[in-house]
Amino acid sequence: MIPFLDLKAVNMKRAAELENAFARVLESGWYIRGKEVEEFEKEFAGYCGAGHCVGVANGLDALSLILRAYKELGKLQDGDEVIVPANTYIATILSITANNLVPVLAEPDDRSFNLDAAGVREKLSARTKAVMPVHLYGQTADMAGINALAKEKGLLVIEDAAQAHGAEDNGKRAGALGHAAGFSFYPGKNLGALGDAGAVTTNDAELAAVVRALANYGSHKKYENVYQGVNSRLDEVQAALLRVKLKYLDDEILERRAAADFYLSRIANPGVVLPQVKDTQAHVWHLFVIRHKNRDALQKALAEKGIQTLIHYPVPPHKQRAYAAWNGLSLPVTERIHDQVLSLPLWPGMTEEQQSAVAQAVDSAA
Repeated sequence: MIPFLDLKAVNMKRAAELENAFARVLESGWYIRGKEVEEFEKEFAGYCGAGHCVGVANGLDALSLILRAYKELGKLQDGDEVIVPANTYIATILSITANNLVPVLAEPDDRSFNLDAAGVREKLSARTKAVMPVHLYGQTADMAGINALAKEKGLLVIEDAAQAHGAEDNGKRAGALGHAAGFSFYPGKNLGALGDAGAVTTNDAELAAVVRALANYGSHKKYENVYQGVNSRLDEVQAALLRVKLKYLDDEILERRAAADFYLSRIANPGVVLPQVKDTQAHVWHLFVIRHKNRDALQKALAEKGIQTLIHYPVPPHKQRAYAAWNGLSLPVTERIHDQVLSLPLWPGMTEEQQSAVAQAVDSAA
């Protein structure tokens, strides 16, 4: 059996350091908003090349809090439109609707799966106030084009960087490519906690301060509440564990790239569309996603050979019951992507023997 992701193996390589980090927190007697969170925020901001990082409870909260903070600052208001790729995970959309903003679904580029400036321009209206590009699968969106258009139109650019820890665009890392960015540290991410966790990065000190307050019951100072906030805080344990794992992130990205290069050079099934990469040294390969017109049959054939695969994602947001009003929308590029994509096993530490077995199984399938 070749699992889609051997998360236990990934984390056990760092077991001693992770256990020491947990012990450090346990012995400190301080478990919320302490030194570990403070240090992780500094380290992750530095890693991304951003001026500020605010640890929060999860990736959805990170995006939601950015939008909420912009509303508190008067840069967004109820009913404003946010352009977002239609082929994203539903959390991206949820962050927008939760803030009484209007998601405008744009078709992605059919080759990269990511939003580009042309897709944004098609959806512009007088109510457009922000763009939320998603760096899907570990490759950044068309940030040069999107930022140029946003500057021209006076739009906010908010990165959904949940799958892009360490990804680069023109020498800058995700998290510092727009006005603000939301990260998830869900355990399966390239930088994954051992539970839920997330962060906001930005170069805007005022935005960071509002996000921090909103995430702490709307309070800058204990018992003094400026906003009607929420409880969304990165805890000391997860911060300590993330500090350990951040030290090895670049090394693990190199392992992911090597595994992806192996697949790209070995898979030769004519029915398979391999990922289109704009820069092999910038993609961080959170997922290795192929396309096949008979995706379900291919997945079944691989399962019969003991190879676990996943689909990211089987149902696009506009076809979900949660957004029933959109169910009649026609978004052919997005729908084709969701009908055809299949994610192959890939993780740091995956052996060449395992990779070879996956490639051979893909090539032997119809």
